[in-house]
Amino acid sequence: PAPLHRTSKAELTGLGVLSSLPGVSLSLEVTDSLVSREAPQHIEPLLVLVWEWPTKQVPNVSGDVCRELYGITGCWVTMERQLLHWADVVVFPHTRLQPSRDSLPKDRPPWQSWVWVSLESPSNTKALAGWNQTFNWVMTYRRDSDIFIPYGKLVPNQSAIVNIPAKTNLVSWVISNYHRTQKRAEVYKNLSRYLHVNIYGKANKKPLCKDCLLPTTSKSKFYLAFENSIHQDYITEKLWRNALMAGTVPVVLGPPRANYEQFVPADSFIHVDDFSSLEELATFLKTMNSSHYRQFFGWQRRYSVKLYTDWRERICTICSTYPSLPHGRIYPDLERWFNT
Repeated sequence: PAPLHRTSKAELTGLGVLSSLPGVSLSLEVTDSLVSREAPQHIEPLLVLVWEWPTKQVPNVSGDVCRELYGITGCWVTMERQLLHWADVVVFPHTRLQPSRDSLPKDRPPWQSWVWVSLESPSNTKALAGWNQTFNWVMTYRRDSDIFIPYGKLVPNQSAIVNIPAKTNLVSWVISNYHRTQKRAEVYKNLSRYLHVNIYGKANKKPLCKDCLLPTTSKSKFYLAFENSIHQDYITEKLWRNALMAGTVPVVLGPPRANYEQFVPADSFIHVDDFSSLEELATFLKTMNSSHYRQFFGWQRRYSVKLYTDWRERICTICSTYPSLPHGRIYPDLERWFNT
C-alpha cells in the first residue's frame, strides 16, 4: 500500500494488532476524526517497529514493555510488520540485514525514521557500502551516535562499598575467538613469556557457563580485557562485566587511555600502552603490593556497574531520546561515517 498520511479510525482499528496496543486503542476511542501522521508531529505513543530482532532469540515485547521494565512511557515496541505504515521509527540491526536491499520495506512513509543498529566494530562489520542514503539515525556503541548504546557504564551509588573478592591467581583471560592476526593474540603471546595467564573460553576448550564466568574471573587479581579490534569507543563487556563487575583489575587493550577515561576513572584500570614493553607490564603486575592494588578499587566507593544486556532496553532508549533527535536528516555515506 502507498504511505498513508491520514487514516480513519475504522481503517486503523481494522488492523487487529494495532488496536491491541493499549495506548493506541485508547486514543482511537476518543474521536472519529482523522488522524494526522505528518512529520514533525507525532501521536503518543511512539510506535517502534523492529524489522528483525538483533538476536535469534526473540524476547516478549507485547504490552507496555518499555514502561513495565524500564519506566519509559509512551513507547510501544512491535515486530508486527503490518504496522509499517503507522510506525514512527523502524529499527534495522545490521547483523540481520541481507547484503542486498531486498530485505527492506518497499514503501517508506515520509514521516518515518529508519535506524541502523550495530554493536560490532568496523573491523567486524561488512557490506556497509550498499546502505548509503538509507538511514536517518545510527544506534551504536559510539558516543557520537544519534542513539548511544554502550555495553555498560558506571552509575553513581551513594551506598556503595569496596568489595575485593579473594584472589587465588594473578591473571586470567576468557577468549572465545582466537585469531593469530589480531593485536590481542600478539600481545598475549608476548606477555605470556613473562607471566602465566589462566585462559578460559571456547578458544582454549575451557568454556565457562553463564553463571560461572564472574566467579572464575573474580579469583584473579588482573583480567586481560583485550578487545578483538581497536576502535574509538569500542569498549565491551570484557571491561564492564568480565573485569569491573567481577571485582578484578582490568588490563585493557583497545582505544587509547584517554578514550577509556571518558568511560571510567583513570585509576580503575591498567592500559597496555602505559608501558614501554610487555616485560615491564608483567613486572608491574607481579610486583604490585596490596595497598597499591586496593587503590584500583576506589571507584567502588562512588559507582556501581550497569550492564546493558537486553535488547529491549536498548530499543526503548529510542523513545527517551526521540525528542532531541535530528529529524529530516539522512546518512549519505554510512560506511564512511562508521569507519572514521
